Amino acid sequence: MDKVFVQQLLDRVRSDYNKIAEDFSRKRSTPPKIAEGKFSADSVVAGEKILDLGCGNGRLFELLENKGIDYFGIDNSEGLIEKANKKYPIARFQVADALNLPFLENYFDKIYCLAVLHHIPSKEKRLRFLQEAEKVLKPSGSLILTNWHFWKESKFLKAILKYGFLKAIGQSQLDFKDIFLPWKDSQGKVLAERYYHGFTRGELKSLVKKTNLKIKECGLWRYPAGHSNIYIIAEKPVKSV
Repeated sequence: MDKVFVQQLLDRVRSDYNKIAEDFSRKRSTPPKIAEGKFSADSVVAGEKILDLGCGNGRLFELLENKGIDYFGIDNSEGLIEKANKKYPIARFQVADALNLPFLENYFDKIYCLAVLHHIPSKEKRLRFLQEAEKVLKPSGSLILTNWHFWKESKFLKAILKYGFLKAIGQSQLDFKDIFLPWKDSQGKVLAERYYHGFTRGELKSLVKKTNLKIKECGLWRYPAGHSNIYIIAEKPVKSV
């Protein structure tokens, strides 16, 4: 993918989330179900430093605020960070770039990255994203990574086929498995067309394996409503002396 177009997509993702920040925060006002289920907050330990990477409106904090942990939430959407600060004033939120994290190396015990990586265009930038997470993770620290699973739902498959066809005939700069999905308000008005990459489980595993992170678990987690996520739990190895 052309570097200029990659940057345009990154800027678009940020702009789109600023556009929908109000509606997003109204519709996504409770903690992510996957964090209540598969990745229970019971796994965190008091005193741990936790990074919510791509925190959005900060809703994960609700599950962690009484755990005695040191929480940091970052997102590149100023609108969503504004919402997070307003709703959770005791937490630390910051506008920051996940491709250039403003933290010391080996700083966090756990990093939660829930439904974020699929918004990063190009193989190179997605690898950079994971390398940045690895850099700020402590040895033996864990990365909890989830992405939407598009391969069981017809509306997603139709979008993948549509944009794949446009790519094949030279009418799209997107990579294969890249799509745009509309965000609609309660009246059905399209507020934004959000960029996504449709990961397969094998593709996500292969990407993580290009870092030094070690995959401990990989699978699918299904929401009660039927949607599913690909998840990976990976660990940063302790360097041998």
